Amino acid sequence: MSQIPIPALPSSGFSLTKEHFVVAVPVAVVAAVGGFLVSHYLSGRGCKKGQVNTCISKDSPKVVHSFDMEDIGTKAVYCRCWKSKKFPYCDGAHAKHNDETGDNVGPLIIKKKDA
Repeated sequence: MSQIPIPALPSSGFSLTKEHFVVAVPVAVVAAVGGFLVSHYLSGRGCKKGQVNTCISKDSPKVVHSFDMEDIGTKAVYCRCWKSKKFPYCDGAHAKHNDETGDNVGPLIIKKKDA
């Protein structure tokens, strides 16, 4: 590579030397790798694909709970974060989940209308 002449820029009088390339190439590589890593980090912060349910009824092909409205009483609070120890009922585990992940999930609340 030392045999390849590097042309001078005619209008500015500036010439590129081997030393310029020795400095410029590593800087460009570091900038490209840094840009890739920042991009990869930022893209990973969005919605991630993966399992929501990590431990509830994993032997079942689909987790379904059904309740009769007459059996609910005046109010029922159901878990939507899959972290509750009393699943399918909410025990407030979503608060810790939200703090740890930056999520904003909350319970499903069903109550009877006041007459």
